[in-house]
Amino acid sequence: MYRLIKPIFFKFDPENVHYFVVKRLKWFNDKFPLGKTIIRSSFDVHIKGLEREVFGIKFRNPVGLAAGFDKNGEYVEALSNLGFGFIEVGTVTPMPQPGNDKPRMFRLPNDEALINRMGFNNKGVDVMAERLRLLKDKHPEIVVGGNIGKNKATPNEDAVSDYIKCFDRLFDVVDYFVVNVSSPNTPGLRELQEKEPLKKILNTLQQRNRKNDFSRPILLKIAPDLTDAQLDDIIEIVAETGIAGIIATNTTISRENLATEKTLSGEMGGLSGKPVKERSTEVIKYLSEKSHKAFPIIGVGGIHSAKDAQDKLDAGASLVQLYTGFIYEGPGLIKQICKSLVK
Repeated sequence: MYRLIKPIFFKFDPENVHYFVVKRLKWFNDKFPLGKTIIRSSFDVHIKGLEREVFGIKFRNPVGLAAGFDKNGEYVEALSNLGFGFIEVGTVTPMPQPGNDKPRMFRLPNDEALINRMGFNNKGVDVMAERLRLLKDKHPEIVVGGNIGKNKATPNEDAVSDYIKCFDRLFDVVDYFVVNVSSPNTPGLRELQEKEPLKKILNTLQQRNRKNDFSRPILLKIAPDLTDAQLDDIIEIVAETGIAGIIATNTTISRENLATEKTLSGEMGGLSGKPVKERSTEVIKYLSEKSHKAFPIIGVGGIHSAKDAQDKLDAGASLVQLYTGFIYEGPGLIKQICKSLVK
């Protein structure tokens, strides 16, 4: 079915299509019980043996949805019905912001890739927190990760305050946090991946975390463009700060070996999909082996098949996430991966 629909979707602007699809998926879930039942029976994963516990959280299966797909926590329940074992929302910032000018998302079909420069467009952490509160009251079993960032207008020297605001506001309504300092679409953000500013952010969040009656796992999402020396620093930072793990990787600024014409591949923004698959897996393997598997890793980047997911797990990932592969291959990819993992 998706193979028949996809060519039609791909004739239109990718951001417009995205919202057209998710809004109707939510409508089916909220207003049309039969439609919800059909979706769940078609896509939801009911396979024993897939459950796993990672950083103290029980996941019904290891295939999650990466951040960026549901920036405001509006579609979590509907997306969960497609079979995802967990949903990561955001990136969210303390204050609402419109993001970068449109167009800001581009398909590269010849490379099975996307370029985006969304710029953390979101409605602000207060809106997300209220939505997730209602969701958790209704569906506490859905595992939700909160991907947090800083507002574009906040200078880097004050960035830690933005992360604290998001952390405090979402603490009661998410299961884990992801610190996003690796998006290429907010000016200067990747500078926060440097050792000292990163340690400041993570140590401050961990101090905040320990003041609560219980703590939430905090993960760091890193870029695929880091050097081995920078990855060594990441391993050291995880040990020093005591955060729960790493998400590897975000989008890349590289444009190497693309089949797409230069006018399109030259668009500014982060590249995702198949072109980042190998580098993402390399980063996972390096972190896992160099750290002697000292912390869990969520593998994301270029997963378009069950084999791609297995490669990430074999490299050292404990869980995987989909984004671009979900768009190119459709919702059936989740069940395909889960069935393959059981075998």
